[in-house]
Amino acid sequence: MKIVFFGPPGSGKGTQAKLLSKELNILHLSTGDILRDKLSDGDLLSIKLKEVMSSGNLVSDEILNQIIAEKLMSKECSNGYILDGYPRTILQSEFFISFAKSNELNLDIIFNFKIDFKLVEERIMHRSKQEQRSDDNIDVIKTRIDKYIKETYPVSQFFSKNFGQKFFTIDASQEVSKIQKELINIIKKGQK
Repeated sequence: MKIVFFGPPGSGKGTQAKLLSKELNILHLSTGDILRDKLSDGDLLSIKLKEVMSSGNLVSDEILNQIIAEKLMSKECSNGYILDGYPRTILQSEFFISFAKSNELNLDIIFNFKIDFKLVEERIMHRSKQEQRSDDNIDVIKTRIDKYIKETYPVSQFFSKNFGQKFFTIDASQEVSKIQKELINIIKKGQK
C-alpha cells in the first residue's frame, strides 16, 4: 500500500500517518522527522537545516528528492509507505511522479487533510507547549501556513486532477479516532 498525505502543518497528518502505518504495517515517511533526525548529526548540512527550519522556510527540493528517493527504494519500503509532507512543491511532484513511474511505484491512495487555519494555529501552539519544538511559534506557523497556501496547496490540486479516483479529502477538524476510522474505511473500499 502506497499512500500520500497532503494538508497544512498541524492538520493531524503525522498523527494519522503513525496510527495508519501501525495498522497497515507500512513505513511512515515523515519528511519532518527525517529532517529533525538529520539536525542531530552536527555536520554542516545539519547546521544549514537548523537555520532553514527554525526560520519556517522549507528545505530545497534537490536535498529532499534525494532523501525520499533513497528511502522509497529501501527494503523498509517494500511493504508500502505513507508519505507525509512530500511532495510539497510542483518540482517535487514532477520528480516524484517520474521517479515512481520509472521504478513502478504506483500510488494506491492520496488523502488531503482539510482544516481551518485558525484551528491549525491553536493545535500547533498546543503541540509546541507539549513537545517544546523550536519550529513551533506563531511567526513560524504563519510562515509555514503561507508557504503551504502558495506552494503545497497547488500540488494537492494537481494530484486531485491527475489521480481523481485515488484522491480523497478528509475533514481534519474531527476527532482523531473518527478520522482514523474514515481513512481505514476508504482504504478497505479502495478507489471511488
